[in-house]
Amino acid sequence: MSAPAVPPSHTDPAAVDPAAPAGRSAAAERAVRTTVVLLFTAWLIDYADRLVINFVLPSVGEEFHLTHGQQGLIVSAFFLAYALAQIPGGVLTDRFGARRVITWALLAWSLFTALTGFAWSFAALLAVRFLFGAAEGVFPPASMKVLVERTTSEQRMGANGLIMSSNAVAAIAAPLAVAPLAAVFGWRSAFFSAAALGVFVVLAIRAWLPAPLHRGGPGAAEERHGMRHVLRIGVLWRFAAMLFGLNVVLGGLLTWAPSYLRTELGVPLTTVGVLMIAPAVASAAATIIGGRLSDRLGGHHRKLIVPSMAVAALALPAMAFSSSPVGFVVFATVVVIAASLAYMPILAAPLSGLPPAYVGVGSAVIVLGGQVASMVVPPVMGVITDAFSFEVAFASLVVGALVAALMAVLTPQDSDSFRAAFGASARIRPTTDSEQS
Repeated sequence: MSAPAVPPSHTDPAAVDPAAPAGRSAAAERAVRTTVVLLFTAWLIDYADRLVINFVLPSVGEEFHLTHGQQGLIVSAFFLAYALAQIPGGVLTDRFGARRVITWALLAWSLFTALTGFAWSFAALLAVRFLFGAAEGVFPPASMKVLVERTTSEQRMGANGLIMSSNAVAAIAAPLAVAPLAAVFGWRSAFFSAAALGVFVVLAIRAWLPAPLHRGGPGAAEERHGMRHVLRIGVLWRFAAMLFGLNVVLGGLLTWAPSYLRTELGVPLTTVGVLMIAPAVASAAATIIGGRLSDRLGGHHRKLIVPSMAVAALALPAMAFSSSPVGFVVFATVVVIAASLAYMPILAAPLSGLPPAYVGVGSAVIVLGGQVASMVVPPVMGVITDAFSFEVAFASLVVGALVAALMAVLTPQDSDSFRAAFGASARIRPTTDSEQS
């Protein structure tokens, strides 16, 4: 994502010229708000579509006579493809443009969401979920680049916090919608309904997504290196490892909590949906707060991530060995708050420090770390559950909190130090804040 500065013609005049007309500044603010709303909606559909399987997994397991390990593989098939598609998605984004890639991704994943409802066997489910994951996997780097192109570095994490709070909103909406649909029409109907929503989001993005304030990618006058060269940049993989640890905690908890409440604690499916509202609301608020704090701290993610992961590490065993649904949900909410506070700070330094031409592939490397965790954790927890118990499986998620905290200490703490580390590894001149904005 340096070289020469981004050409002035691609830069928001109001962001760099104090004498720029106030109308231009107001227009830029409207562009940011519109971008946030559209990306929030796209991520809401993205996350809701993938969450549906968590709430119908027991029904799917009953219909196809699956073990917990096999049920975990259904979830992992999605995340395997999702992880594999991250870097190709970043390359496509940097080459063809973020707006175009987002449109492709939305159309494709809506199709495969619908096809999930037609699955006739365990093998068919694995195949469709894999294709679904590949379609969604190209979306995150494109979304990151859309945001970077339409915001300044000072407002980026706050805006991204608002956008990514959509995941928590989806965690509220999905169970409330899925439970009655599955109860009345069967588990397949939930996938048909989710697919229809994606088409409306495509139309909205094509109609209303603002033009970039500044551009990287094909039009930028920057020295470009091959993908293999970028993949050898160590600082990106350290941030990827940090997100890996965080997603071990969140991925394991969110995948198996509905099944645990339903099958081990005897909570009805509709009540499971209600109980999961508290962690979801807390997650939305914590994600937004984490973004705001990250902007105020100028990155410095260690100040937020280390204490947050310490809280998560203490709360996870308490959650795992709680014998009541209420106790489980209370401690789960504490874990989710701690993890959600840490999410935006992980991305702060990279999204402010990556050269514009590498925002797609660079962010894809980091997101890949999180998706590897999301791919590995469901079946591993399923196997641990079959061999020992759900309690042991949930307690093992402490490992993820420790990894995230360690990587928070071992990574650059702000955009300047990130640029220096990235530039040194890539042998390119780091860009400055004014060049990126």
